[in-house]
Amino acid sequence: MANPDPRLAPVPEELPRPVLGVAADWCHGERIPRHRHRRAQLVYAAEGVMTVTTADGSWVVPPLRAVWVPGGTDHAIRMAGRVRMRTLYVEPAVRADLPQRCCVIGVSPLLREGILRAVAWPRPYPLGGVEERLVAVLLDEIDPTPVAPLHLPLPADPRLRRVADALLARPDLELGAAGWARLAGASPRTLARLFQRETGMSFGAWRRQLRLLDALERLAAGESVTAVALSLGYAGPSAFIAMFRRQLGTTPGDYFADAAR
Repeated sequence: MANPDPRLAPVPEELPRPVLGVAADWCHGERIPRHRHRRAQLVYAAEGVMTVTTADGSWVVPPLRAVWVPGGTDHAIRMAGRVRMRTLYVEPAVRADLPQRCCVIGVSPLLREGILRAVAWPRPYPLGGVEERLVAVLLDEIDPTPVAPLHLPLPADPRLRRVADALLARPDLELGAAGWARLAGASPRTLARLFQRETGMSFGAWRRQLRLLDALERLAAGESVTAVALSLGYAGPSAFIAMFRRQLGTTPGDYFADAAR
């Protein structure tokens, strides 16, 4: 019988320290199946891109971002490109002001270096030294202030899920307002109203967000900007780059160059 993947071994969550760092490297296309932890997690990729999925939606995690997953939240993770995952497991009672819902966290240079140091500490790390002081700094750096939109909320209404599932399978799919309404089994006006109510986004904005997040995964896996643009239904790379710049404030090339620094 084959040995289980050691990267999926249970995390020693009962360790008597408020923060536990764990490092694991993954290959493109590998997945961590749906699971949960008692502790909250700060999921960070020092290299590559991850997609964290819960019942409420998906969060894409490039190297300039992390995702905060509260304790007890069922989630799965998908890898794009070679991923160096570096995770902090945080005792839920250690700070009352930490986020209570999944969210994207901006990773400052200080937070990044702190994460990389914390995952290399012995277990348990010694008290009264630099490790304990750095933990306090790391918790201060977990700032839930909104950052660039890397979250795709998933609707619960079955009519909307038919549309969402079709686009998740084929982000380039174009049916037009009448075609999407037929697929949903609702009028175009009802479809628009429900999307806004359930996701907080218009249908068009939701679809652009889906394409952006899909593009981040494909670019991290090494696909060219032109190939990604065409696969997502754009007429050419210039239209795709313009969308990317509007959403993230920079071009795809500059975005991943900044992340590699």
